[in-house]
Amino acid sequence: MIEKDLVVIGGGPAGLSACKVALDAGMKVAVFERSFLLGGQLVKQTHKFFGSESQYARTRGIDIAKILIDELDNTDLEVFLNATVVGLYKDNVITVYQDNKYFKVKAKAIIIATGASEKFLAFENNDLPGIYGAGAVQTLMNIHGVLPGKEVVMVGSGNIGLIVSYQLIQAGVKVKALIEAAGKIGGYQVHASKLRRLGVDIITNTTVKRAVGDGKIEKIVTVKLDDSWNEIEGSEQEISCDALCISVGLSPMHMLLSMAEANMTYVGELGGLVPIKSCDYETSLAHVYACGDVTGIEEASSAMVEGKIAGLMAAKHAGFIHPDYEALENELNNQLCVLRQGPCGEKIRCGLKKVGEVYD
Repeated sequence: MIEKDLVVIGGGPAGLSACKVALDAGMKVAVFERSFLLGGQLVKQTHKFFGSESQYARTRGIDIAKILIDELDNTDLEVFLNATVVGLYKDNVITVYQDNKYFKVKAKAIIIATGASEKFLAFENNDLPGIYGAGAVQTLMNIHGVLPGKEVVMVGSGNIGLIVSYQLIQAGVKVKALIEAAGKIGGYQVHASKLRRLGVDIITNTTVKRAVGDGKIEKIVTVKLDDSWNEIEGSEQEISCDALCISVGLSPMHMLLSMAEANMTYVGELGGLVPIKSCDYETSLAHVYACGDVTGIEEASSAMVEGKIAGLMAAKHAGFIHPDYEALENELNNQLCVLRQGPCGEKIRCGLKKVGEVYD
């Protein structure tokens, strides 16, 4: 059995940030990533980030991934790629599947930074080829250089839907429409305004009723929704397309924590089932910490800050005190407060209040 001071599960923005702080505190760290490369969602994000200099504002996601990875040049770090953690146990042991083999790892502390998975939308024929999640479209275009289609309809007006629509246009794809079930845009208006200037029709109070096609998607049928989210009879419209991109939110990847019987609760504002954690980011499982989207869906900027806090706390409780512990703890908590201020942070603040965290 492999033994480490700290195991980090997930090599995205939260996990990489946790590794950095823990290494600086003197821990021997292993990070496990199920993909073939580190970076998580950042590696397919070509847009520039908002936020402050501390969260790499005005830097593209793909470049932030490179920065976070380069910061981990440390002999006390062991990286496991194409490595899926399939078991988490209460004695701080995990089971890993890699290269058709299983092995176990024991650690003084474990950080769960597994991120989130895309939600899907239920409608007739939603399994036709040519129907993608927004993350899959980003992976096709920004990692593999493959266009999903020539004429695309986007479903969902959150930041991801708006940004991916713009990326599609930049790649030469015609975005025929963006449809949103709610009565208003869910993402930043600056992103929506760019699409409108480029001629994209943003249609609210509308959803997909069914997809139509012979062996692949050829068109969709939309339907209007009333204020109670009921379909309005006779409001169906057809839109031809050869690809449909669905961006209707994310769900925390809570499965390992649920498997280990951590205390969990459902909070809609946070995206679904999330762990109950202390102010030190420790779950109900001793020496098991959680950070990033697995604790509630936010921007990558917040995930990076949460990862640093989790790394700081996991190190402290395992007997490794970061040389700048007090100053760093205060600075990181202040950064989170700033990121969660204003109208855009209202939803996350409401969700965090339900799990005992309050932001003034």
